[in-house]
Amino acid sequence: MFSYRHAFHAGSHADILKHLTLIHLVSYLQEKPVALTMVDTHAGAGIYNLQDGFAAVSKEAEGGIFRLLKYQEAGNQIPESIQKYIDCIQSENSSGEMNVYPGSPFILARMLRPQDRLKLFELHPKEIDILRHNVGELSCAKQIDVYDVDSFKRLKGLLPPPSRRGLILIDPSYEDKQDYRHLEIALEEAMQRFPTGCYAIWYPMLARRESAELPDRLKKICTTHKRSWLHTELRVENTPGERRLQASGMFIINPPWTLEKNLAEALPIITKALSVGNGAQYLLKSFEAKN
Repeated sequence: MFSYRHAFHAGSHADILKHLTLIHLVSYLQEKPVALTMVDTHAGAGIYNLQDGFAAVSKEAEGGIFRLLKYQEAGNQIPESIQKYIDCIQSENSSGEMNVYPGSPFILARMLRPQDRLKLFELHPKEIDILRHNVGELSCAKQIDVYDVDSFKRLKGLLPPPSRRGLILIDPSYEDKQDYRHLEIALEEAMQRFPTGCYAIWYPMLARRESAELPDRLKKICTTHKRSWLHTELRVENTPGERRLQASGMFIINPPWTLEKNLAEALPIITKALSVGNGAQYLLKSFEAKN
């Protein structure tokens, strides 16, 4: 269970899809002054050194954030949503070089307003210590709670937040096949307590039945609770036998109406910038529930 480390995938194409989507969700939800509670169920260490450690071994950033930056530096035009994402990542690199990559916890932390709160969960015995240290270095540390407990079991206890406004990012490693079942149970419980919350579920696209079935199972949950959804996937490569992750997806419950337009502008550019061979493609679908 504890062999997975977020740092292996820091700055990858999967991070780009996840964080581009996340930034737009937070920006939209913060258009109202009411306090926003944000939850990251599998936080990792928070921020990662791309030049050392696990990230340097995997080199997944070379096919992700570095490739995207090269695409931009070549003079290609990018939409505002991608630029906002790039600015967010570059803000952690004061030297001008891309040495570190912020994970979801740091991206969310940097976007906190004084009235907002951030809840971070992490079970990995080494990651949790690093996360606590990294969070402690932030000026907004008092607005952040860090838990070393199972988020699948504790999530419902945080819902609904006092302001009734919340964004919940659910992004387990799926290293354990039981994560799929645990996710569904936790999501069902969360939706019963807080059906109007915005839920962002990330998942890897793997040659595994549970992975292929997950989007449809999430759609069934939305149907049960009569909630709208948006489903997007990004594939940068389609090479049989390649062990590196080639595609991932995001499933958003109660998405803002602006998200589909935002992704419709960004995904063609990201797909083109990050493509390897001829197998790159993206998917973007949505459904609006009628109450």
